[in-house]
Amino acid sequence: MLARVRSGLLGGTFDPPHIAHLLAGEVAYRQLGLDRVVFIPAGSPWQKAGRKVSSAHHRWVMSHLAVDGVDYFEADEREVHRDGWTYTADTLDSFDPAEELVLILGADAARGLPTWDRSADVLARAQVAVVPRPGVDRSEVDSLVKVERWLDMPALPLSGTLIRQRAAAGLGIRFLVTEQVYQYLDEQKLYRS
Repeated sequence: MLARVRSGLLGGTFDPPHIAHLLAGEVAYRQLGLDRVVFIPAGSPWQKAGRKVSSAHHRWVMSHLAVDGVDYFEADEREVHRDGWTYTADTLDSFDPAEELVLILGADAARGLPTWDRSADVLARAQVAVVPRPGVDRSEVDSLVKVERWLDMPALPLSGTLIRQRAAAGLGIRFLVTEQVYQYLDEQKLYRS
């Protein structure tokens, strides 16, 4: 009998994917005994409605570049080709039912999980592993969501918003993203004001 594949799913806007995303994937891979970590850029993230978000194409290319060279990391484009808003429940449904899924979430995202579309289906299909985030109380998350594991990860006060702001202001962002992502941002002139 074949062993069941255990996949960690790390989704997000990835505008851009940065080193904190990669570290979260690495920590989850090691601490959860995963077979792979799948980075899934959101196609049309409903949580970002009304906010400016880079095109799904750019975010997909950057995600692919960010994980390049790490054997157990994959970039998955299933959401960027989906029409309309992208919901985690639909994404989970698109995986093989025999695959064991673990959602890797920042504590801020985990805290909001009960508000997600079909959140009960999400929790029935996947386990939840949580990365601590500054300003988010662990007991609050635990009271709202069944957390399988809190990941032991050093705090990196880094966000896509910070990187975009720094790039727009002409401040350095090299080493906050992988070199390939940095080169892509430079070539495409993304985030420049």
